Amino acid sequence: MTTSIQWYPGHIAKAEKALKEQLKLVDVVLEVRDTRIPLATHHPQVQEWIGTKARVLVLNRLDMISPAAQQAWMRWFRQQGEDPYFTDAQAGKGITAVSKAAQKAGIEVNERRQQRGMLPRPVRAVVIGFPNVGKSALINRLLNRRVVESAARAGVTRQLRWVRISDQLELLDAPGIIPLKLNNQLNANKLAICDDIGDASYDNQRVAIVLIELLQQLAINSAELLPNNPLLARYELDFAEMTAEDYLIALATKRNQGDIERTARKLLTDFRKGALGAIALEVPPEV
Repeated sequence: MTTSIQWYPGHIAKAEKALKEQLKLVDVVLEVRDTRIPLATHHPQVQEWIGTKARVLVLNRLDMISPAAQQAWMRWFRQQGEDPYFTDAQAGKGITAVSKAAQKAGIEVNERRQQRGMLPRPVRAVVIGFPNVGKSALINRLLNRRVVESAARAGVTRQLRWVRISDQLELLDAPGIIPLKLNNQLNANKLAICDDIGDASYDNQRVAIVLIELLQQLAINSAELLPNNPLLARYELDFAEMTAEDYLIALATKRNQGDIERTARKLLTDFRKGALGAIALEVPPEV
């Protein structure tokens, strides 16, 4: 089972073209990533698109990783010269700091306007990132009210629209953007595991096997960042001495009368809902 995951629906192509146009009007870019997979949810062309504009890095879904993983990622990003803002947009955690960072990044814009004898205007920010990483939820929290539709599935936001946050800040809500081709298939599988890509693009059983493999690797290489044997705790079935594929089959036999598809879907749902614990699927690369 080595089918390639590719997903680039028409509305994303259209939105990407419109986003590049709107970026000319923007002062600050809020790049939102999934904190469980902060490298896999980094769009390789973002830096090229934003050029010298100010950028605020937001790592959302803080509630879905352990404090140890958060600290590890905080250290790593700071070593790269980045200052990440960790948020849980659903619960409203970390939102004020993001708002302040966006406004601070835009102060220079109004300083330049003032020097030219122009009146100040709200800072214009755009929120960009992969589908379903929490962009709309973040905007709703910044506004303290629900103005953009958000849902736990990829591809809900379809058009670009401006939303005024305050006298100081205007936000552009953009649909999720994704590379035209997903060359790194491990990253593509991570997007599928975390539900950050359309579900028509992947095979549930293959993706569930990759999830088990990632958990096995974490247990060996980064046990301090993984809750105690999450699969054993959840399903009373240990993955020691088993391949990921064998584990999925054994779990299907134990739980669902051998129904592998149903078991794969349940495993992915449990991970996405946090039923396996707070798990970061990526660990910082060694510096």
